[in-house]
Amino acid sequence: MGTVHAKSLDPLPMHGRDLDVHPEDFMETPDQGQDSKQEILENKDVMKRAHVARQRLLRLGIFKDVEVLIDTSEGTDALPNGLDVTFEVTEVKRLTGSYNTMVGNNEGSMVLGLKLPNMLGRAEKLTFQFSYGTKETSYGLSFFKPQPGHFERNLTLNMYKVTGQFPWSSLKETDRGVSAELNFPLGVTNHTLKWEGVWRELGCLARSASFAVREESGHSLKSALSHTVSVDSRNSAIFPSRGALLRINQELAGYTGGDASFLKEDFELQLNRRLFWDSVLSASLWGGMLYPIGGQASCIADRFYLGGPTSVRGFGMYSIGPQSEGDYLGGEAYWAGGLHLYTPLPFRPGKGGFGDLFRTHFFLNAGNLCNLSYGDGPRAHLQKLAECIRWSYGAGIVLRLGNIARLELNYCVPMGVQSGDRICDGVQFGAGIRFL
Repeated sequence: MGTVHAKSLDPLPMHGRDLDVHPEDFMETPDQGQDSKQEILENKDVMKRAHVARQRLLRLGIFKDVEVLIDTSEGTDALPNGLDVTFEVTEVKRLTGSYNTMVGNNEGSMVLGLKLPNMLGRAEKLTFQFSYGTKETSYGLSFFKPQPGHFERNLTLNMYKVTGQFPWSSLKETDRGVSAELNFPLGVTNHTLKWEGVWRELGCLARSASFAVREESGHSLKSALSHTVSVDSRNSAIFPSRGALLRINQELAGYTGGDASFLKEDFELQLNRRLFWDSVLSASLWGGMLYPIGGQASCIADRFYLGGPTSVRGFGMYSIGPQSEGDYLGGEAYWAGGLHLYTPLPFRPGKGGFGDLFRTHFFLNAGNLCNLSYGDGPRAHLQKLAECIRWSYGAGIVLRLGNIARLELNYCVPMGVQSGDRICDGVQFGAGIRFL
């Protein structure tokens, strides 16, 4: 508990006890004026470094408040121009609870949590979380351990159970698993190394489920290693006006046990450029491929899915690609691209306030999802992905929710519709954290 003693990041005052100098001191000689200017610059550097240190302490998540007091040094050992920098901190409670709501990709959930935010005294966190959502219910226990002095390098251990419903496939899935995840920066890139072991139970969501889905029902064990590398220079995750994002993920299953064996690669690329009148042009490209290993067929739970308000708009949720009796089975290869023009609301209502949470956008989306015959070669694969391209265009309004999610209300015109595709011709609503 305490009050803020820190000075702002403005230049230190040129009088008073803070610097132990007075304005008239600068009017005696040119040499004294030069020395005082150097002293001011040095003090500015101290202020900047203190601010950076304060932000790093707050990022640990174990302090409720961090206050900075900067004063001139006193005492027999004090330097003539020395400064004392004191950090006064207020720790959070040893046990905290939380209740909030979350928005996923076109679903919402209520989340209850308990946390030990500084379990062993070095910013370790032990968290229990229960989530109840429209399509998914889960609970899990996680332990987070940062490297001392390098918060970006951290280790997370998880135990969890997740039960999800996937109506587009008439499928329900229950996962019980453990995982270990290591995060670290390397130059301008961020990396995540992960091992996951999961016992999966698949079942039919409805009695009308297709035979293809019924064949997938049962138990399986998956043990997988994955690596994700990302470079993100955007100035915002939701409404970026400049910068780029590149994220590449590789997953290898089967070599550390389990009965699922495959190699899976996918990527995401986004480029943003500011134009005139605060408008922004944004281009996105997604793609991925799954290669079964050992001659066995891929599992419906491991395949890619495409379509809906968060990817190729104007189509039903995950309703593009292979299907059987109305159930969508996913595919082993896909691509999707999007081009957006974002503009402020017409006439700029609420500019500088609530109105800045909204954007209008005009979009053009395209993509395809299919299965490949891996013995045919790369040229045949590209021809397969270039066939039956679904695309759509339209316009709508986007609302930013903090800096983690957004809502969209669009008018969509789907094109290139294939037999079996489910479309949404007209108004479509979307909510999520990842949009094409």
